[in-house]
Amino acid sequence: MKFESFEYQRPNMTQLSEAFTSALKAFEDAECYEVQKSAMEIINQLRFDYDTMSTLASIRYSINTKDAFYDKENDFYDQNNPRYEQWVNRYYKALLNATYRLQLEADFGDLVFKIAEQSLATFDDAIMDDLVIENSLVSKYDKLLASAEIAFDGKILNLSQMTPYTQSKDREIRKTAFAKISAFFTENEDTLDTIYDDLVHVRHRIAKTLGYRNFIELGYARLGRLDYTSQDVANYREQVKTEIVPLAQNLVKRQGARLGIDPLMHYDAPLKFLTGNPTPKGDRETLVNHARAMYQSMSPETDAFFNFMIDRNLMDLDIKKGKSGGGYCTFIPNHNAPFIFANFNGTSHDVDVLTHEAGHAFQVYSSRHHPVPEYQWATMEASEIHSMSMEFFAWPWIESFFKEDTKKYQFNHLAGAISFIPYGVAVDEFQHRMYENPNLTKAERKTIWRDLEKVYMPHINYDDAFLERGGLWFRQSHIFSVPFYYIDYTLAQVCAFQYWSWSQKDKLSAWQSYLKLCQAGGSLSFLGLLELAGLDNPFTAGTVAKVMPTITAFLNTIDDKKL
Repeated sequence: MKFESFEYQRPNMTQLSEAFTSALKAFEDAECYEVQKSAMEIINQLRFDYDTMSTLASIRYSINTKDAFYDKENDFYDQNNPRYEQWVNRYYKALLNATYRLQLEADFGDLVFKIAEQSLATFDDAIMDDLVIENSLVSKYDKLLASAEIAFDGKILNLSQMTPYTQSKDREIRKTAFAKISAFFTENEDTLDTIYDDLVHVRHRIAKTLGYRNFIELGYARLGRLDYTSQDVANYREQVKTEIVPLAQNLVKRQGARLGIDPLMHYDAPLKFLTGNPTPKGDRETLVNHARAMYQSMSPETDAFFNFMIDRNLMDLDIKKGKSGGGYCTFIPNHNAPFIFANFNGTSHDVDVLTHEAGHAFQVYSSRHHPVPEYQWATMEASEIHSMSMEFFAWPWIESFFKEDTKKYQFNHLAGAISFIPYGVAVDEFQHRMYENPNLTKAERKTIWRDLEKVYMPHINYDDAFLERGGLWFRQSHIFSVPFYYIDYTLAQVCAFQYWSWSQKDKLSAWQSYLKLCQAGGSLSFLGLLELAGLDNPFTAGTVAKVMPTITAFLNTIDDKKL
């Protein structure tokens, strides 16, 4: 069955509540293990049913935010997800008090019980109204950014469609494109400030209601972080300052030298080479066919996976009017189907989608056999290992996508990954500062962001008033929608660097480790997954320093001025 034929039906919340209550009662009253296990399986299937419909609605809404039907369905889930979460938490309470808990742990592992315990600390009936407000504010932000209609080059373009212009070899085009984008955010500055201010306050209120000092601990618990704390993250940020910021600054100097621009301005940063950035050679169909050939050659597992995706139309890749920006991978449980969403724009980002988002999709495809919903997806940090590492595992086939730009792409890919980490860490520290001080003014928030840029990215030079006063973070949707998530990309990047280095020495064993990691899904915690895969823990002092020499050596073998 193809994606367009996947049937959507809004859940009947009354019927679902009755079915959930009945199964939960059977679970709690079970007089033998078999009955309790059977009730647990019924509950999990009810969860799969709801998640299937909510995911279908979410995908179809993001494909066309102007679709009146799915706009209403999106509102429905904003209103009802807290109610659904309430039912899951009732189940979690029963799970922790299960008569046959030891037997359940033997069959399903103990991690689901740890997840249940942590999740219970993130929810209470008293916060339901505030959760609805939080969901609505995030949707308001998403809808606002999707509504962008920028007049440029004789066209009306959305934010994603502006990206190629920001990478133009013509400096004046780059500068004007950035100015147009900045004008959109300046025009909507008051609205965006208010949305975020409201989000910070409602999240702080939720945290206080649940007994937390502030939202930081609650944010970590929401993300399922079982084996590290905000202090571990702070220590990791210090490693980044010491080991990666200097290397990233050196890469900026190399960029300026090869572009012949001193100083580099903010609108110069996206252009990496005077000859233009590496671009994929071919249209969407061509790139997808190259990806199909790549995954066929990579392994039997990736071959089966990618054919599954193509045969069922489980990718929506083209930019369209009214389509949400960005890209993501999600999973439709009752169809055992990952789904990849993207906005192809003719840049190297298009190939990154076919490797990065496909890495996510391959993981959940590989772990979809787990009968427990909590185990199908890995932890958020580990999930980014799958995606970022797949980008590197694709290197042996990357020439089919980039042809004469292959060496340029590889240099830019690795250098870009290094340069990204300080930005990702700045986003994380910014959020910690926001929720430590929820009553900051809108102007103070922007000042803090600009100060963090000067610590982690001191090379940035603005000639734009909005950006100079610290407005860049408005563009980072994770700050609004998934607080504290962004550091996960940087942690995973350090792990992906390990796979890149490993595959240079022993490609087969590196791939076998990666496949094992994907198949494990979320059946282990983040640090447990690292141990399973044989990867070094990024929080351990020296891990970042250990991986840098191999990367630096590779970058230094390339005369980037000739690219």
